[in-house]
Amino acid sequence: MMNPKNNQFQRLYLDAQEKMGAEAVEYVRGIPVVKVFQQTVFSFKRFYDSIISYRDLVIKCTLVWHTPMSFYILAINAFAFVLVPTAIILIGHGGDTTTIVANVILYVVIAPLIASNVMKAMYLSQDLFMANEAVERLEQLTHIAPLSQHDDPKRAEAYDIRFNNVSFRYEGAEKDAVSHINLTIPEGKTVALVGASGSGKTTIARLIPRFWDVRHGSVTIGGVDVRDMRKEELMRNVSFVFQNTRLFKTSLIENLRYGNPDATTEQLNRAIDLSQSREIIDRLPQGLDTVIGAEGTYLSGGEQQRIVLARAILKDAPIVVLDEATAFADPENEQLIRKALAHLTQGKTVLMIAHRLTTVQDADSIVVVNDGEIVEQGTHEELLSEEKYYYRMWNEYQQSVSWKL
Repeated sequence: MMNPKNNQFQRLYLDAQEKMGAEAVEYVRGIPVVKVFQQTVFSFKRFYDSIISYRDLVIKCTLVWHTPMSFYILAINAFAFVLVPTAIILIGHGGDTTTIVANVILYVVIAPLIASNVMKAMYLSQDLFMANEAVERLEQLTHIAPLSQHDDPKRAEAYDIRFNNVSFRYEGAEKDAVSHINLTIPEGKTVALVGASGSGKTTIARLIPRFWDVRHGSVTIGGVDVRDMRKEELMRNVSFVFQNTRLFKTSLIENLRYGNPDATTEQLNRAIDLSQSREIIDRLPQGLDTVIGAEGTYLSGGEQQRIVLARAILKDAPIVVLDEATAFADPENEQLIRKALAHLTQGKTVLMIAHRLTTVQDADSIVVVNDGEIVEQGTHEELLSEEKYYYRMWNEYQQSVSWKL
């Protein structure tokens, strides 16, 4: 039963526990929605399925070990019931009574100690396996190969971006997320990516700062392949404003200084003003020293986005990538965010991703992505005149914004 071949179950058991734990967290986060719509745990199908899978796995294992474990427990704990009849038989056949009784007492005393130590050894073996499995799972993360560094790193002297026949596939995927992408973003110009969810827009954008490396082709900045640039140099040249904002549970000023640790007070104040965040700072209890997330101090999605934009303005990188920067903002915050974006992108090389087509109609070029490929490219007027993908998207968008309740 302690054979290492049986460890496969332990791996399945840990996998089932991990999945159930992750789904439980997701379910807890979704409790407000479940309550509002008067649903039960059964409506959260993935969580329910993970519980059922865990239950079935444990029952299956229990049934497999039912017979051998029963024999094992019987053998370990039945010494006295075996020794006493044996001693009686030996005495009946003329054995030395004193010696036999002494031996019986000795083994009756020793047997439970042996049994308990065998059990300890079994549990120790199981605990060692569980510990090793946990370490291996951590090492799978730490052993992921870092992005390769060029022996002779190059420095970009210009900030135009080019995708040269780029293809990329996520690990374990059966098809490319983006395929044969050829795209040029001139220095100081704004290019917008539009398309349906899952079409590959975010993947294209995240290949610029090397969140992943391309499978085929190359991404260049100022003619220099991003793989040939020093990582610190690449990160210094690119600001990325995500769809989902990230503020750390620390003071607001420290959150801002992630953009530029050496920023002066004057630079901080300028970034705050340009990002339309001054009124947020003024109403916080300790101003810039307020710790986000402490004592009930939280910011709305739009307010967080403005703080993130202040951080990006403070960084002042020549290349800006905007991934749905206004996606979750209410109308009031969206207007302020657009003002902040105007300051952030002024004179910069900008790649913008947006679902709201009104935010991209003034872009220097609009690129339509469908199923991982570029299917159209041009200005707003040019694409409308062609009456293809973008034309249909624009008409559908105009219809949707005109809906009223």
